[in-house]
Amino acid sequence: MRDARPRSHRTSPRRSRGCVIALVSLAAVLVVAGVVAATVWQTLFRSENPVAPGQQVEFTVKKGDSVEQIGGALAGQGIVRNAAMFRWQARSSGQASKLKPGTYALATGMPYDMVLDKLVWGPDVVYYDVTIPEGFSARRVAARFAAQAHVSEPEMLELVLHKAAQFEAGHPYLKDAYDGSLEGFLFPKTYRIKKGTKPEAIVEMMLTQFDEEIATVDLSFAKKHHLDAYDVVTIASIIEREVRLQREYRLVSSVIYNRLELPMRLQLDSTVFYALPEGTKILTKADLAAHTPWNTYRRDGLPLTPICNPGIKAIEAAAKPKRTKYLYYVLTSKDGSQTFATNYPDFLKAVEKYRKLFGY
Repeated sequence: MRDARPRSHRTSPRRSRGCVIALVSLAAVLVVAGVVAATVWQTLFRSENPVAPGQQVEFTVKKGDSVEQIGGALAGQGIVRNAAMFRWQARSSGQASKLKPGTYALATGMPYDMVLDKLVWGPDVVYYDVTIPEGFSARRVAARFAAQAHVSEPEMLELVLHKAAQFEAGHPYLKDAYDGSLEGFLFPKTYRIKKGTKPEAIVEMMLTQFDEEIATVDLSFAKKHHLDAYDVVTIASIIEREVRLQREYRLVSSVIYNRLELPMRLQLDSTVFYALPEGTKILTKADLAAHTPWNTYRRDGLPLTPICNPGIKAIEAAAKPKRTKYLYYVLTSKDGSQTFATNYPDFLKAVEKYRKLFGY
């Protein structure tokens, strides 16, 4: 007879260990998967600069910027959530090499595809870089901005020649400027002008730049000689038009100071040219005899306004001349250098040298 008692079913130790190993392996896989998922999320989906969406941002792509640089900058300004996701989408869509340099009107929290579409299409914000050299007159400044920044030349001319009172509140040195002229204070440099900028804003930009520059200049010497900032700029404008070599700026400045102290008329050709049409090369006897607010052959002291817009080196020289006894200077070399004299006979010798050299 067979034994009718039920048999007990026992799991073998080997089989039990296999189950444990499988469970541990599964847990490890899940942990690794979780770490990978967290890493992917951290890399591709985490917001790098959480900001409120919809804020307007001007964004510039520079020539030569890589997709990594562009993505980092976009994420840094909150335009896209994540730089790595932007790079991935740019490359996977084949647009990474098509992003165009320029300035764009974007907003925070934009979708990646919308940003990519705009950067591939090209910039929608246009800037003009306008360079104003040292020594430009206000008229030439207006013409340069009209030609290169496409502003109204008549409006610009009216502002720089007659509307100083409009800017006087923020720039008190313009008080009582002759005929409302801004000559001398339209500081020369390269300006970045956004398309559509009004002439008033451009003028304000230039005056603000002048304020920043003049703040670095020590005016104490000039003040001891009863000259204010307006006078210093007027002297600087003469230096800018009279002198070719910067190393002679302070020497010519000393001649002007010495003549003012005597007093002795400045008798400088550049002040006569200012009242004549742009491009005039030769002065006539009638020009020298003309009564204008600038002709220092006919009037004592400084001209009533600066005669151009000087740079910082000329302003510094006008504020602090060299200490000399010179009263004259004459161009005597084709490299632009001049001969300085303390007396009239020496001046005449220098004039003769000038005539032999240049054939006048």
